[in-house]
Amino acid sequence: MPEGDTVWNTARVLERALAGARLTGSDFRVPQLATTDLTGWLVRECASRGKHLLLRLHGPADGSRWTLHSHLRMDGTWRTYAPGERWSGRPAHLIRVVLRTPTATAVGYHLHEVALVPTDEEARLVGHLGPDLLGEDWDPAEAVRRLSAHPDTAIGPALLDQRNLAGVGNLYKCEVLFLRGIDPRTPVRDVPDLGGLVTLAQELLAANRGRWTQSTTGSLRRGQTSHVYGRRAQPCRRCGTAVRKEEQGERVTYWCPTCQPGTAM
Repeated sequence: MPEGDTVWNTARVLERALAGARLTGSDFRVPQLATTDLTGWLVRECASRGKHLLLRLHGPADGSRWTLHSHLRMDGTWRTYAPGERWSGRPAHLIRVVLRTPTATAVGYHLHEVALVPTDEEARLVGHLGPDLLGEDWDPAEAVRRLSAHPDTAIGPALLDQRNLAGVGNLYKCEVLFLRGIDPRTPVRDVPDLGGLVTLAQELLAANRGRWTQSTTGSLRRGQTSHVYGRRAQPCRRCGTAVRKEEQGERVTYWCPTCQPGTAM
C-alpha cells in the first residue's frame, strides 16, 4: 500500500509534469465524472495530504479554484508520459483518469475516491485527517493528543488510523515499533514516550522523500531495506530471533518477539 512518502513523491512527479500548463484534454473513466471535460483548465499545483492527492486547478472562464482529489489506497498509481509515448504502467482497463497537456500526459490507474470539488471545500475530503507527517501542519504534540484520546486501542492499529496522524502505513508502523522496542498490541496508554515514537515515524518518512526505494535501515540494497517488515521467519537483524507475522485487525504485522516483548500474539 502506498505510504505517505510514496504519495508525496507522486505529487512531485505530477507537479513537474503538469503545473503551469493548460489541459488540452481529459478523460474520466469513473461514473461520477464521466461527462466532465477539463480542457482549457490551468494546473496550479499538486499536493499530498497524508495518502490523498490534491491536484489544484483554475477554471478556464472565471479563474475559479477547483481540486481534483484521488486516493491511491492499496493499488492506485499515477504515471506520466511524453506525448506519443506508450502507456505501459498498468492494463488499460484499470485507467480511471487521463489528463493531457502539450508536453505531458498523466494517467491514473486504479484510483479511488476520485472527486472534483471547489478548493475551498477540500476539508470535506481531508479535514478529518490528523497532522501530516510530511506536511507543513506536522505537529507531534497534536499527533500524541489524538493517539492518547483512545488509550485502550492497540498502538499498531492506532498508528494506521489516519485521523491520528496522516501518512503512516503498514511498513512504517512495523518498523517504527521495532525500532522503539514496542509490541504492536501494546495499548496506547502503556506506550512509553509517544512523542518520541511519532517523531521517529516522521523522520523515517522524511528520509525517503525523493526516492522510490523505502529504507528504514540505512541500506538501499535489495533485501536489506527493512528490519522486520516483509521478513517473516527470517532472523531479526538485532538479535537473531525469527521475525513473526500475524493478523492484527484487518492488517498483518511483523515484529520480533525478543526485541519487542509484551503481549503474546
